[in-house]
Amino acid sequence: MKEMRRFKQKLPDSEILKILERNTSGVLSMADETNHPYCVPLSYVLDHDSLYFHCAKEGHKMEVLRQNPQVCFCVIDQDEIIPEKYTTYFKSVIIYGKASVINDESKKRKALEILASKYSPNDPEGIQKEIDSAFDAVCMVEIKIEEKSGKQAIELVGTVS
Repeated sequence: MKEMRRFKQKLPDSEILKILERNTSGVLSMADETNHPYCVPLSYVLDHDSLYFHCAKEGHKMEVLRQNPQVCFCVIDQDEIIPEKYTTYFKSVIIYGKASVINDESKKRKALEILASKYSPNDPEGIQKEIDSAFDAVCMVEIKIEEKSGKQAIELVGTVS
């Protein structure tokens, strides 16, 4: 990964992880075998050095991922327009990694449980019923994080989120 030109705005790894943990959606960017770009917003969950998301087993996203598993994922944590200063106070994270379909049933179930627990933390029984009913139809994808970076507006440097 290239060095960040405005290095003073670079977020530390600890802040990058907090942003990935607290947010619920991001944009997955891919390129097919002809280098044609494709991006799609989706819900995700972070678990250690991986991001997980669920999707249908077939469709354009899966076709592109099969052709080229190298992906980029972006999460916008803050986007506050400050009109009187002609600027935006922003925080965002970008990760690069390799996406793969989880074929191992126990690993797939565990990833589904982690994802569902993020979005429905107070319904463990409902989570298991939903996973059981959708298990065969759903696809779980893991993105192994290879590189990550975060950046914030210069005005936010030194603030804690």
